[in-house]
Amino acid sequence: MRAINAAIIGCGAIHICHVEALRHTTGAHLRAIVDTDIVKGQALATSYGCHFYQDYREMLQDQNIDVVHICTPHYLHKTMILDALAAGKTVFSEKPVGMNSLEVAEIADAAARATGILGVCYQNRFNPTSLAVREVLASNVLGKMLSIKAVLTWSRLGGYYSDSPWRGRFATEGGSLLINQAIHTLDLMQWFAGGVDSVKGVVDSGPLAGTIETEDSAMATFALHNGARGLFWATNNHTADSPLLLEVHGEKGMLQLRDNTLWQISGDQRVALASDNPPTGNGKNYWGIGHQKAIQQFYRAIQHEADSEYIDIQQAAKSLYIVEAIYRSSQLRQWINITQ
Repeated sequence: MRAINAAIIGCGAIHICHVEALRHTTGAHLRAIVDTDIVKGQALATSYGCHFYQDYREMLQDQNIDVVHICTPHYLHKTMILDALAAGKTVFSEKPVGMNSLEVAEIADAAARATGILGVCYQNRFNPTSLAVREVLASNVLGKMLSIKAVLTWSRLGGYYSDSPWRGRFATEGGSLLINQAIHTLDLMQWFAGGVDSVKGVVDSGPLAGTIETEDSAMATFALHNGARGLFWATNNHTADSPLLLEVHGEKGMLQLRDNTLWQISGDQRVALASDNPPTGNGKNYWGIGHQKAIQQFYRAIQHEADSEYIDIQQAAKSLYIVEAIYRSSQLRQWINITQ
């Protein structure tokens, strides 16, 4: 069986996670990269030992390319996904798969008719601590879930937005804090609880108000599908990127993710269950360590291995629906039902 040839569109910061993952994925081969910056793109292609294209549409004509990884700004995702699927390619996209539910519906329709599959990168689901949370919840050792809370405090200074003007704008990013940084946390919360039925939230902008037109802070309360309550706070106004703080409170105890270690707490007893070690290479610690596992699982699915799990368009849409609901709730100051 020949290697599965991949191309990566977009050579920004996140693309290195895909390069490293492909290097450690059996049967995968990086054949090409695509970037509008010719100098950077050609230099990276030489370093990686692959082809370079400035125009992704030219790359899609290469019949030897099987899988397209999309690592571009949000507003380009939909068009590139649709073009790649129409060209008969399998697609693996960074989040968000689209900027709103209308885009998701269009992409889902195309994916249903396509010959290749579509996967979305919610890599934090594959972190050891996330998998351990799911295992504990499935065992019912905590009893009924009562609540889940998450606190995300990261730092994004003005230069983060001015250096990449597509960020911080509704038309090109689709939002800011929620759809970019916090969407992974929202995905984990809904995944652990089996979905979100309704939400009441508020978004605002403080120190970044003069720099972006979107939000730098958000809070929300969720009515979770399993009957529990969800509590969420996030901001990009901290002075450091702190690890996610997440707690699951059950009838018989609690799970607490703190400083990248998951603890099971029952009375005075406190046991460490799993830890997320910092990623190696050029990645950033707050991205987590799940990219390699997520990409490897996706390639196993391409190879038709029945036990492979990857995040499809339906799964990926759930956190985006929550993001939209929080934005709408903040505008209307009322609870918003989520239909999934």
